Amino acid sequence: MNATLDTATLKKLDQDHHFHPFTDFNDYAQNGGRIISRAEHIYIYDSDGHKIQDGMSGLWCCNLGYSMDAIKNAVAAQLQELPFYNNFFRCSNQPAVELASKLAEVTPEGFNHAFFTNSGSEANDTQLKLVHRYFDLLGKPNKKLVISRKNAYHGSTIAASSLGGMSAMHDQTMGLNYIHHINQPHWFERGGDLDEASFGIQAARELEAKIDELGEENVAAFIAEPVQGAGGVIIPPESYWPEIKRILDERDILFISDEVICGFGRTGRWFGCETYGVEPDLITFAKAVTNGFMPLGGSMINDKMADVLLSGGGEFAHGLTYSGHPASCAAGLATLDIYQNTGIIEKTAEDLAPHFAMRVKELEAHAIVGQVRVLGMFAAAELVKDKGSRERLAPESAGAVYCRDRAIEDGLMVRQTGDAMIMAPPFVTTPAEIDTLFEKLSVALDKTASHYSAS
Repeated sequence: MNATLDTATLKKLDQDHHFHPFTDFNDYAQNGGRIISRAEHIYIYDSDGHKIQDGMSGLWCCNLGYSMDAIKNAVAAQLQELPFYNNFFRCSNQPAVELASKLAEVTPEGFNHAFFTNSGSEANDTQLKLVHRYFDLLGKPNKKLVISRKNAYHGSTIAASSLGGMSAMHDQTMGLNYIHHINQPHWFERGGDLDEASFGIQAARELEAKIDELGEENVAAFIAEPVQGAGGVIIPPESYWPEIKRILDERDILFISDEVICGFGRTGRWFGCETYGVEPDLITFAKAVTNGFMPLGGSMINDKMADVLLSGGGEFAHGLTYSGHPASCAAGLATLDIYQNTGIIEKTAEDLAPHFAMRVKELEAHAIVGQVRVLGMFAAAELVKDKGSRERLAPESAGAVYCRDRAIEDGLMVRQTGDAMIMAPPFVTTPAEIDTLFEKLSVALDKTASHYSAS
């Protein structure tokens, strides 16, 4: 919509009436924030006229940037034809039908059924219900427990935040008591004197120990992101996923691969599970499936599970008003068409990602960077006071917050998670724009180092 209110009025109305996600309400009411007014290519513009390079693809979702007219036009056309109808009561719509079929083409072999939601959070809620329904139909009603990882993020509904392992979220609500957690495979934080390979195996075997503790007959599933995105781009050691695969292959336990961030090319393959050679039973998707232009998420169900769910009889008592929304599915179809017909996922992995990785690795030489992690088109730089001891730069992640704020002031949108600076630029970013990203981030790191050496 065209702006009809001046910046000061917008900001005041926002402070007075709008509760924001993951925000200190009191702080926002006192100090406010920024109004994003438009976007093009890989740049966002606020209502004060500032141009900011988006180094986070929106919120890990705008893999194709902001100027894909084909997606916008598909949504507009669909709104003219069928703006809404639900998928309850034996009804469907053409975009939902076509998108389910198209997703079966692009997901790993053996995934031929989709259940649509509005977000990754709702999709992971759906996964829990599918898992429990599956084992009930198999006559194994005791298999209800689910294992996840600490510092994982799987969404923010009560069920999804229970699956996640972030203490701040758990502290504010009573989580589901059938979800259990093991440690994350974060070598820099937890590896101690172990080499990365040994630590990766040790971290994976925590899953084996937890299954034995809870009883295989009671454990239904293990859920994990191939790479923990919101947790800080935690890229596991190369030894981790092969050992996880061995453990799961030996047991009657399902694997849910949460691909909300990793999916649709972020790791260099269509899906992160393909990058690591693991074979999930369920895939959670959202975000980049519509390039972030419309809300859409869902579950892909493999044939082993689908055969049981189809033959079991009885109603699957779960659904959402906007499941398979025609305009969202039209956006998904247009987005997948771009991914498939331009080969951008493969070209990005071959051409842009190596340049991105080279620039990330250059940050290791900076005085306050203790470790960098990079895979495909996302990366993290851990900030430290001392490289040898891995002592953090400042208490309560204040150093990374300070660095993030300096970057934004200089026209670069990156994110801070814990003590890490994280970035996930759109695939349409040029090599020159990648260079600009790291030039601006390096300036922010210099300012941060100077600030903390003087304080």
